[in-house]
Amino acid sequence: MPRYTGGCHCGGIAYEVEGQIDQVIDCNCSMCAKRGGLLWFAPRTAFTLKTPESNYGTYRFNTHKLAHHFCTTCGISPFTEGAMPDGTPMVAINARCLDDVDVASLKVVPYDGRSR
Repeated sequence: MPRYTGGCHCGGIAYEVEGQIDQVIDCNCSMCAKRGGLLWFAPRTAFTLKTPESNYGTYRFNTHKLAHHFCTTCGISPFTEGAMPDGTPMVAINARCLDDVDVASLKVVPYDGRSR
């Protein structure tokens, strides 16, 4: 299984995540539309944070079920934590924040989060 590294711009947030990137989601909700992220979902068990949790801030909106983490220094939002519909903990990785991943080569699936 491939292992990826990623994080924010300044290095204050760094992580590793294991899995196969089959596709990314381009969500049009009010948050995603403004930040321009492309989301890849992985089980929380496949994710390892390499920097202290104190390095990031967290923003919740709408249903408050998702914890959108961002770097308090550079402002980049490299991952979000939440749960899949069945309750399994997951991370939504901003594929644009993964090292050595060509996002132009990924299958992008539009998602209408604005209507939800």
